[in-house]
Order: sequence, then structure tokens, then C-alpha cells
Amino acid sequence: MPTSLELQLQTLPKEPGVYQYFDRDDKIIYVGKAKNLKKRVTSYFTKKHDNGKTRVLVKNIVRIKHIVVNTETDALLLENNLIKKYKPKYNVLLKDDKSYPWLCIKKERFPRVFLTRRVIKDGSEYFGPYTSVRTVRVLLDLIKELYSLRTCKYDLSHQNVNEGKYKVCLEYHLKNCKGPCEGLETEAHYNESIKEIRNIIKGNFKESLDKFKEMMMTFAANMEFEEAQKIKEKLDRLGNYQAKSTIINPTINNVDVFSIISDDTHGYANFLKISNGSIIQSHTTEIKKKLDESDKELLELFIVEIRQRFNSQSPEIYVPFKVNIGENIKVTIPILGDKKRIVELSERNAKYYRMEQFKQIKIVDPDRHVKRIMAQMKKDLRLKEEPRHIECFDNSNIQGTNPVAACVVFRDGKPSKKEYRHYNIKTVVGPDDFASMEEVVFRRYKRLLAEGESLPQLIIVDGGKGQLSSGVKALEDLGLRGKIAIIGIAKRLEEIYYPDDPIPLYLDKKSETLKITQFLRNEAHRFGITFHRNKRSKSAIQSELEDIPNVGKQTITTLLRKFKSAKRVKEASFDEIKEVVGNARALKIHQFYHPKKENEK
Repeated sequence: MPTSLELQLQTLPKEPGVYQYFDRDDKIIYVGKAKNLKKRVTSYFTKKHDNGKTRVLVKNIVRIKHIVVNTETDALLLENNLIKKYKPKYNVLLKDDKSYPWLCIKKERFPRVFLTRRVIKDGSEYFGPYTSVRTVRVLLDLIKELYSLRTCKYDLSHQNVNEGKYKVCLEYHLKNCKGPCEGLETEAHYNESIKEIRNIIKGNFKESLDKFKEMMMTFAANMEFEEAQKIKEKLDRLGNYQAKSTIINPTINNVDVFSIISDDTHGYANFLKISNGSIIQSHTTEIKKKLDESDKELLELFIVEIRQRFNSQSPEIYVPFKVNIGENIKVTIPILGDKKRIVELSERNAKYYRMEQFKQIKIVDPDRHVKRIMAQMKKDLRLKEEPRHIECFDNSNIQGTNPVAACVVFRDGKPSKKEYRHYNIKTVVGPDDFASMEEVVFRRYKRLLAEGESLPQLIIVDGGKGQLSSGVKALEDLGLRGKIAIIGIAKRLEEIYYPDDPIPLYLDKKSETLKITQFLRNEAHRFGITFHRNKRSKSAIQSELEDIPNVGKQTITTLLRKFKSAKRVKEASFDEIKEVVGNARALKIHQFYHPKKENEK
């Protein structure tokens, strides 16, 4: 006999709607939307889920409730409202906007314009929310410079003004207000200013610019040059503000732009509101993934939430890929030109926000930062476990001389320099990179095994298939094949090679995984080259001094300790050398470097 849950699944409608999952305590743990309720909900119980959180969610579902709606748009809005109301455990929840600033044009006679964080449903006009108080203050300062508005909270009703209840204040004498409290400014004139302010807030500067230009010409024609200059200053301020805010084609008007980038655990979504070629609103937020949601799912949720929050009525949106958010909104996926550039700007904002979040996490919560990077590397490099301990090998044998190798060690994505090791190649004759790689990998892990030291989760060899095969053979000889992951990184195109896989992996050039892998390779190369140069230099110095007849190693060591190099020994006088090694040996050394002079002597 089917269970209650099975019966619910069998009887679900094929209509659009919203479904709610309840646990044993009859608490909502997940809310979702669907074009086809039966198909979507059934998929949770018939599919094999890769994501662990989804498997846990399905295990906890005891009861299902659904609500059928007319359209997908209704489903989106209802889903968003239910998530905000119940805050289910497994749903993505966008942050609330209670603390964001708004610009208010107060519903009153002679309206005031001011910044507020409280939206009161009293018929006043609210513009926002803005994500930066600084943006609102700059806009308010501009408005105050252009228009004379009252700042007092008096009730300027017809009766109060006619009865002379109020007197003009200091703002009037400073020419910041035209004195509507004493009837010195008409309501019609004041409301004309409010109409222009409303346009400026929305990003429409044309009417205000035209009006001020006309006023300036009138004053100039009437020889009122002082007043004309004041209007010109206002035009300059308004033009300067418009230039700063206009960044795209002015024909792009009343459009919302959305984009998202994400990693394993979070999405970072950006919203831009465009009016007359100006960005008049911008908002970016971090969305924590709960069930490995796709970018499409997160962006759809973000779009619905933000359009509701900002009360957006824009008939068109620009997005980087196709989304389903309703029938009455035009969805544009730009390919070229200004429209494409504005979507790229939105994506850039999301990326910068992500970078800022990472920097903050790195400072405030370094453990979380390390966990995130390790999880990303595990995923990108297709590893079985997080590479907390990585070792990278590089060979150096410039012109076939003094072959050496280097091994660098990284722990939690950072260099552990005290564990770096140099190797002189012992068993290989001549420049043979493959054989040298096999030797150092074998020697390194034979020693770690013998000393009972911990082994790395990942080995990186600098080079392509040949060097990788050599490293794999060394691990096989030690019985470590399959126990430690090993990859090769080729310099030319930064290909990542895997054992027994002829096709390389190409990582995103901007990915942190590639950056850390390159850092390891470059660090191994630097460490190896430094050792190689020192060895060659030492070898060159010693070989030159060793060519001096009847001069032993102890004498050479004494000379180098004093003079530091063979060149300085050569330049030293007979008396200087005699002082260090005695008369007999000084004579041999000086004769070697200055044979003619000694013969003449």
C-alpha cells in the first residue's frame, strides 16, 4: 500500500505553482516553484542527486503541500513571498533592505526633499533604496545648489500662511529658501522645481538643462550678467553631475540590468537600473547556495526579489543568459554594442564585490578563506580530497651542466619554505629531464616513507606528459600509485595533464586554482634556478683556483674566505696573498696569475 507521501506525488497536478516541503515537526524546510508541479516535485524522489544537501533534504521530507497559480510569474512572486515569510532551512534567502537609504519627496504643501531610512505609506514619493548614503548626499547637495527648497517642518497650509503664523528664517536670508512660509513664493513655482527635481533623481536631465539655458540667455539679453553667471554655474554643476552618471548610450532608457557570477558555495549578483543612459541605482549582494543551485536559478530569484524591493516597473531587462521570470517583461540577452557593454559592467561589479568579500574573509576569517580555496581546487582539479599539502618538482640543468632539482611544499595554499628541498642528480648522466624527475620523486617519497612523515594529497611536476610519466613510474616503484594524486603542468598553454589521459585540462585563466598552481610551479622553478646558479658559480670559482699547480683544497678555502672570489684573488697583490697563505704558496698563486711579471722579476 502506498505511503501518504507516494499518494501525494501521484496526485500532483501538471499546472504551474509553488510546492512546500515539511519535516517531521511539520515545519516548512523548502519552498520551490515549478512550471509543471508533478514533473518538478517527482524529480526530487526519482533522480540520483550529486549534491549532499539535496539528498539530506529529500530524506527529511514527510509532507508536501502545493499551491496552483495561473502563470509562472505568479509562481515566482508567491515563492519569493513564502521564502521571506517562513525562511525555510534549505532555501536561499536574500538579505532584507531595512537599513538602506531612500530619497523622499514628502506629500505636503511645498514638499520637502530629504534622506530617510524609513518608508512610511503616507502618499509621499520614495526613490531608492540606494546602497550608498554618499550617493544620496551627493544628489541632495546638487538639488540644494540648483533649487531653493524649504527645510523647515512647518504645516504650510493656506490658512496658516494667510494668517501669517510663521516668519522667514535664516535660510531665507542666506537665499537657500524663497520664503513660502510668508507667501513669498507661489505653490505653482515651487511645484515646478519639484517636478524638475523628480526628473533629475530619475536620471532625466534634459528638461532642467534646457530650462537653465533658456534662463541664462534671458538674463544675458537683459544685461543681468550677475544672474546669468549664477545660472551658468548651476548649468556647470548639473552638466558635471550628468557626465559622471552617464556612462552608456543615452537612448537606453528605463531598463534593469542583472548579472551573476558564482563559485561552489556562493553566488554574487548585481543589479543596475538605467534611465536615459545613466545608472541611477546599483545593488550587489552575496547569495549563499543551499542545494547547489545553478546560476540561472539564483539569478531568477534575485531578479524577482530586487524588482519587488526596488518597486521597479521597467518593461525590459538585460541579462547574460536566458531566464524565465514572467510573460510581461521583455528579456534581452545582448550580443554586441552598448547593451552588451552594460551587462559586462554589471558582471564586473559582481566580480569586484566577490573579490572584496574574499579579501574581507581573508582578514576576518582566514579558516573560511582556506576552506573555500581548498574546496575549489578539489573541484577544479578533479581530486578525491582537498589538497591541503601540495608538493611541486622542477629540474634545472642549463646547458647540461650541474643537473639539480627542487621540491617546494605548500600547506593550505601557502608556501612552507622550511620544508623546501634541493637535490643533486646522482644516477643520471647528461641532461635527461625525464630520468631526473623519476629520480627525485623516488628519493623524496622513499625518504618520507622511511621517516614516517605525512604524504601530500597532490604532487605537481613541472612539464608535460613525459615528466608526468616519470613521476608516476617513481610512485609505482614505491607502491604509492593511486594513493597520491599527481598532475603535470606544461608551460606553453598552462595545460594540466593527468596520468593515462591524453587530453589536457585547461583551467580558466582567472581562476584561483590556476593561480595557485602557477605559483607552485614558479616557486619551484625559482628555488631550483637559484640553487643551480650557486652551484655553477661555486664550481666555476673552485675549478679556476684548482688549476693552480701544487695548491690544495684547504688553501683554496682560506683564499675564498678572505677574498670571496677568484677574481679578487687574481687582482690581489703578492703581499696581500702572502699575508693569508704564506710566502711559498703566495709565490705559486701570484706566478699563476701574473707569469710575465714573475719571469721579469
